[in-house]
Amino acid sequence: MTEGQRLAVLVESLLFVATEPVSVGQLAGALDSSPEQVEEALGELEAALQGRGIRLQRMGDRLQFTTAPEAAPYVERFLGLGERRRLSQAALETLAIIAYRGPISRPEIEAIRGVNCDSVLRTLLTSGLIEEAGRASAPGRPILYAPTFAFLQHFGLQRPEDLPPLENEPTSQS
Repeated sequence: MTEGQRLAVLVESLLFVATEPVSVGQLAGALDSSPEQVEEALGELEAALQGRGIRLQRMGDRLQFTTAPEAAPYVERFLGLGERRRLSQAALETLAIIAYRGPISRPEIEAIRGVNCDSVLRTLLTSGLIEEAGRASAPGRPILYAPTFAFLQHFGLQRPEDLPPLENEPTSQS
């Protein structure tokens, strides 16, 4: 076994026992390796997981194992989770804005949607699909919202970059 393969096995073991998303730095620290070596091991691990029931999910510098999106209904039935709660149109619109523009503040979301978003934000926070991601430097230091790992899992994404591209808005001809 090469040193790279050995490191990939160790990274896989740590991700398997992690109870929450971990950073590349945390993995590197636990393995006495450099972040670059861990990234290389993650690449090997991700390639090995192609077409399998476990996926490596990334959000920024944090990562975790998840089940394959196509297995979701079977996993839910096996765990007795029942039907997923449907999101309202307002929640989906707000969630899309946060996913594509986040981290973003409530006033910015409301400027885009044109309506108050307090209750929708509370619902999305409670469901774990969004999280507070700091404060803006604008007056009043409004809270910034960003999508969570649960958001990625809910929509079957491995990383935020897997979101479908936004359609370009039509340009006006003069």
